[in-house]
Amino acid sequence: MKELFLNKTMNLIQQYHDPYTKEELELLRYGLEGIYLTLTKLVVIVLLAFLLHMEQEVFLILILFNIIRFTGFGVHAGDSKTCLITSTIYFIVIPYIFLHLSMNLWIQAVICGICLLSYLLYAPSDTVKRPLRNKKKRLIRKIVTVIIGIIYTLGVFLIPNDTISRLLLISLIIQMIVILPITYRILGQPYCNWKKVN
Repeated sequence: MKELFLNKTMNLIQQYHDPYTKEELELLRYGLEGIYLTLTKLVVIVLLAFLLHMEQEVFLILILFNIIRFTGFGVHAGDSKTCLITSTIYFIVIPYIFLHLSMNLWIQAVICGICLLSYLLYAPSDTVKRPLRNKKKRLIRKIVTVIIGIIYTLGVFLIPNDTISRLLLISLIIQMIVILPITYRILGQPYCNWKKVN
């Protein structure tokens, strides 16, 4: 299905536009593949959220997580099937469990502490396609990720709405998972890619 979409779209683009170089066509195809994978993954996640009556929670998780991921980065799956599975775990399974789990403040504090420590140790965590070569930018991203983590942690304890508080905690946990070296190893992805390009 993906190849059909990509081939038809690429043929349509080439038919109505001036000739592209081979490099430009590869970039277009790469971008279209990203759009296709994002949309199909989103459709599955939205359908599952709808079936579990978690539409609002999943929507908020996606926003909160992407804010902290923007600076903390993290692993990407190597193929679309793995991406769909991990995204379903991150945005459906983990939220479903944590929204129905009874946790006292001490447990939440320990989880927040572990998340913040992992950001200090491992953020930002780059990928093969986007290695973070610049040392200063890596440091800035680490600092901003930790600051966002502290803000989320404060929200966990200060926001009176239990659902919002839990969603902040879940976002912290998912971001921690995607930057851990063991997650990279499980998904068969190289870690600390910036070291390999300098």
